[in-house]
Amino acid sequence: MVNQLAVGGRRRGRGQVFLVFERRGNTAATLGATRLCLMARSVPAVVSILSTRGCAVVVLNLSRNVMRMFGSLLIRLMRCRVRPSDRAGAGEIREQQGCCREQTHALCQFHHVGNVIPIEGLGQRPPIQPGERDSMNFLQKTGTTEQVETFDVVIVGGGLSGIGTGCHLRRKCPNKSFVILEGRPSLGGTWDLFRYPGVRSDSDMHTLGYNFKPWKEAKSIADGTAILKYIHETAEDFDLGPHIRFGQRVTGAEWDTESASWIVEATRTDTGEKLRFRGNFLAMCSGYFNYESWHKPAFKDIERYQGQLLHPQAWPEEVDYAGKQVVVIGSGATAMTLVPAMADEGAHVTMVQRSPTYVVSRPDKDAIANTLRKFLPERVAYAITRWKNITLQNHFYRNCLVKPGKVKNTLLGWVRDHLGPDYDVETHFTPSYNPWEQRLCLIPNADLFRTIKSGAVEVVTGTIESFTETGLRMSSGRDLQADMVVTATGLELLVLGGIKFSVDGKPVKMPECFSYKGMMYSDVPNLVQTFGYINASWTLRSDLTAEYLCRLLNRMDELGMRQCTPRLREEDQGMPERPWIENFSSGYMQRSMHLFPKQSDRAPWHNPQRYTLDKKMIRSAELEDGALRFENPWPAYDEEPLGVSAAGQ
Repeated sequence: MVNQLAVGGRRRGRGQVFLVFERRGNTAATLGATRLCLMARSVPAVVSILSTRGCAVVVLNLSRNVMRMFGSLLIRLMRCRVRPSDRAGAGEIREQQGCCREQTHALCQFHHVGNVIPIEGLGQRPPIQPGERDSMNFLQKTGTTEQVETFDVVIVGGGLSGIGTGCHLRRKCPNKSFVILEGRPSLGGTWDLFRYPGVRSDSDMHTLGYNFKPWKEAKSIADGTAILKYIHETAEDFDLGPHIRFGQRVTGAEWDTESASWIVEATRTDTGEKLRFRGNFLAMCSGYFNYESWHKPAFKDIERYQGQLLHPQAWPEEVDYAGKQVVVIGSGATAMTLVPAMADEGAHVTMVQRSPTYVVSRPDKDAIANTLRKFLPERVAYAITRWKNITLQNHFYRNCLVKPGKVKNTLLGWVRDHLGPDYDVETHFTPSYNPWEQRLCLIPNADLFRTIKSGAVEVVTGTIESFTETGLRMSSGRDLQADMVVTATGLELLVLGGIKFSVDGKPVKMPECFSYKGMMYSDVPNLVQTFGYINASWTLRSDLTAEYLCRLLNRMDELGMRQCTPRLREEDQGMPERPWIENFSSGYMQRSMHLFPKQSDRAPWHNPQRYTLDKKMIRSAELEDGALRFENPWPAYDEEPLGVSAAGQ
């Protein structure tokens, strides 16, 4: 086992760390030490691994900053102080093209070390240090001389899911190093991107919030600013700042089985510089839609329009719409948010929709949650409220499936209660489909209904014939005048962030893969994707996915395996193929579903989109289910010298 650490030496701004292993006969401890020594070959900063039958030395050549991190790690483990020595010539050992005699000679010259400290109980592979640089032979495979930073886990995306995944790793896999690659200049994802008026959640924050961090605000239907603040607070609570790389957009990822790692390619958005990162596991937390583009229907004569044309996804910093005639095209969650917000600030808004959407109003404050917080500890009150809301949502969704007609009548009755008996609910708020065949729109405090009743908002249902110089012409012949047109026409879905994947040089075709538990993919190793619910809060599934990732990482360590891959079993051959998301007719899904992986009719190859089912399948089920293969073990070791031939001893 490891029994000494030598920290010392500085040359050209770098220091050296020597891990000294003592072998004690043919025992498990000897094998563990040998294993640790050889595992260090995957550490990019390793200069040399030297061995005799008495001991082994791993030499790390590290920058001063990394040496400080290395020292901090050991301080936490041993509760003792480690400082790199500033003395030059402190036992420099370099790999000499595999020349054993020169290595042995260098070992004999090992001297002037700074602090030699006994280490007890270090028999496991040390975690890869964050940000270590890889200039070893692995780069020969990648065909580049660029340096590669190495981590245990590479997280793609710094939004709600990516930050949550980082926190789960800090909580449940504290020995794992990770990096969060975010293409934008700040964290927050969707909640940093969208800046349009009234931007808010359409789920309650007691389920959209993380399961480990209580939502403390009075409003449970929160605006975008409050949600972004919550994400920032969470990142600060778990000290994620040093792990996040902003302005680094991931473009590709290649799995290499021999080294059991992903090489992730990224581009700096400010300079165009190409970057590479290496990680044993890849966590895709990049959301599900394209940040750079959106759905653009082919409106006839749109180029004729002389007014201001905007889209919510690219909202300008300052827009003056007070007192103006505004047309908002769309009937989804974005339009339902924009319309009352713009009307409240002085605009007269016409909401143009091709077909109606189910709309449900509820208070933006949860009276039960706020009352519980007065009498109970925050975490207890949060857990109770979260359970309440999940239970009610599940009950409502189940009723939508088994009693769609009854639920439909109830929803439309609520709309009539708000708008009165004279309003044409049949035309403007009665969809042709059943509840939850598309996502319901949640409006807080009936704000949309209030602005309709006040006359500030008008709803027009029908198709658009064309744009005109001054607005729109409907197929009915009606002309709508507009100083400004906002096209809230939907998202453009993007599978796995639009990244190109390959496994051992073979491109991965996602539509040909089966989805494993809705988060991994057949024959794609060491990759999980976070994709939330279409019928509940996104973060419910984000938390489950991150928990599962932590379970996998810890189980792989227990088994001594470097790889886990979902593979079809014999009984899975020829199983039915189904779309990844079923029974959901929203246009933004249907336009892109052919690009997504497929699912089947049996576990673990189906994607139920039900939180209660997912909890059992993801949180409680055994990891070794016959479909998920743990493979690619760390190399077996014996008593032969490491890096030194018998003749060279």
